[in-house]
Amino acid sequence: MWVLSSTIESFLIAFPALFSIVNPIGIALIYHQVTAGNTRAERTALAWRVATYSLGVMLVSLLAGATLIGFFGVSLSALRVAGGLVVAVRAWEMLSAPEQNEGRKQEQASKATGASDDAFFPLTMPLTTGPGTISVAIALSANRPKNTLDVIPYFTGMSVAALVVALTIGLFYASADRVVSLLGQNGSRVVTRMSAFLLLCIGVQICLTGVQEALVSIIPTRVMPSHV
Repeated sequence: MWVLSSTIESFLIAFPALFSIVNPIGIALIYHQVTAGNTRAERTALAWRVATYSLGVMLVSLLAGATLIGFFGVSLSALRVAGGLVVAVRAWEMLSAPEQNEGRKQEQASKATGASDDAFFPLTMPLTTGPGTISVAIALSANRPKNTLDVIPYFTGMSVAALVVALTIGLFYASADRVVSLLGQNGSRVVTRMSAFLLLCIGVQICLTGVQEALVSIIPTRVMPSHV
């Protein structure tokens, strides 16, 4: 049972974080503009290609991101603090100025023509899973438990979360015309702000975990009992 509960717990941490930073609902509006000249079948096929590439980017970042950075001598607690700060700052930008975030995404998508060759660049990177998504994934990877037995369910839950996010990307992109008619730009900004606040909380939590671990590793070595 502990394996299942640990897997669900990591999923509930990773899914809202990845969903918030990817924001497939908001980006579906831009995807709709880029692929306006395509047929519905072409838009659908392209949407699922982008979803597949996005899944690959998220999985690589989740499973190998923290390990690769660790080769440079960065401690896990430092990575958590830095990653949490990056996530929190990015979430604050999305929360306070969604218009600027939309403008940046529009600029990233400006080179896309809607052709299948655009599936990876620029529709997957940097439009859908760009530096922000990679930073969040690495921060989640750095937040893994120390116990080896807990690592497997933790990464299993995160991998499932990445898969579900990729599925939402495919669904929202393939149905971008319906998303536009249902939400519009104002509705998209409301969803973006709600997601950004949740992402801000997750970023702060990751940062606090890193600070707590750093303090625990420092204080015992400097504060020793007087009778020892």
